[in-house]
Amino acid sequence: MHKETQKILDFVIQKDPSQKEFHQAVTTFLTSIDGVVAQEPQIVYHKVLDRLVEPERVIIFRVPWVDDNGKLQINRGYRVQQNSALGPYKGGLRFHPSVNLSILRFLAFEQVFKNSLTGLPMGGGKGGADFNPKGKSDNEVMRFCQSFMTELSKHIGANTDVPAGDMGVGGREIGYMFGQYKRLQNEVTGVLTGKGISFGGSLIRPEATGYGLIYLTQAVLEAENDSLKDKVCLVSGSGNVAQFTVEKLIQLGAKTITLSDSNGVIIDRDGIDSEKLEWVKILKNVRRGRISEYIKKYPKATYIPRTGEEEYNELWNVKADLAFPCAVQNEINIIDAQHMVSNGIKLVGEGANMPTNIDALRLFQAKGVLFLPAKAANAGGVAVSGLEMSQNSGRISWTKDQVDKKLETIMRNIYKQISDAADTYSTHNNFTDGANIAGFLKVADAMIAQGYV
Repeated sequence: MHKETQKILDFVIQKDPSQKEFHQAVTTFLTSIDGVVAQEPQIVYHKVLDRLVEPERVIIFRVPWVDDNGKLQINRGYRVQQNSALGPYKGGLRFHPSVNLSILRFLAFEQVFKNSLTGLPMGGGKGGADFNPKGKSDNEVMRFCQSFMTELSKHIGANTDVPAGDMGVGGREIGYMFGQYKRLQNEVTGVLTGKGISFGGSLIRPEATGYGLIYLTQAVLEAENDSLKDKVCLVSGSGNVAQFTVEKLIQLGAKTITLSDSNGVIIDRDGIDSEKLEWVKILKNVRRGRISEYIKKYPKATYIPRTGEEEYNELWNVKADLAFPCAVQNEINIIDAQHMVSNGIKLVGEGANMPTNIDALRLFQAKGVLFLPAKAANAGGVAVSGLEMSQNSGRISWTKDQVDKKLETIMRNIYKQISDAADTYSTHNNFTDGANIAGFLKVADAMIAQGYV
């Protein structure tokens, strides 16, 4: 590693020794861009690295709310405003008990380069709280969201910071927060994305991350003179991203045979068709049930429960062609990767944020597996969030087909950017390096032009 990039990595680890997820994201990034710093010594790229790894601002606040039993509860809220070189901070809000500063810093850091790749004028940020919406009543969720937004509203705005949804934050939560922001600020503005269609949301936004993942996959396979037709696919998760990944795979002639949640995995070798997928959507989005119920409805499938203590995930130990991790970070370890290679996986597309650990990533690269990193592969969600911002600014609404076409164009442009950057600075089809380098160059050039900010 170039001495300047190694110095930055050492600084990050020394400064915040307990933030392992953030260290992982920075390590992968610095390893990728090392060649750029070395090859372009006349440009002061090394001088922006110390700024890039430090957020411009971190806000931490308490969130008091009252449960249905009248008892006061306290959660911790966060907003990491990482980098605004390309535009207002943009990135989701995550409500989950695992939320901490390390996870949000890694997500905000990744978001900067992901947003850069879309070509839209957006900086990067991330936020959330250690609140768990599961098991809470609608009134409890509403009271929490209103309290959370009461504090967050002081730090965001349509031209400053535009949050969206993420894990645990869907249309319900966005609606409650938008209503509270409007009430506090006395203005109707595009301060949040992922809103309902009736109050400024964009068509295709719920579908965007999953659809975008498959549009990018399609572009990669076409460059290899291949297609999605008849490919057998593994998909993890069963939330928004997983659902619409499966939907687009069905539309393009592929066959998905797995889904999962935190409790277990279902394997349906007959394939998850449109009818089964609609049932899953009702199960997860309306009834908020567990994926284990799938085998009661479709008994030919297999359900494998998980305790969290397993050395590997049975979902990744199934013969297939393509794999799409759409659940959580670091869900694929080295043993999973070995199983995937042995079972014929030729491409891995990250629908979740950093679902593959470093050892697994290195194995995929060594074995020639086409690997689409999250900052490129799941950029469809924030891309359509950016399109929602444009529609809000212009007080207009585009049709479903218009947004879908714009999304596909953005994802194909992302493929060209990461492919060209890999060919120029790394090796052919090293899309991890390509995504990091292409995202970095745009942000770094803007920072240099603005006086390094």
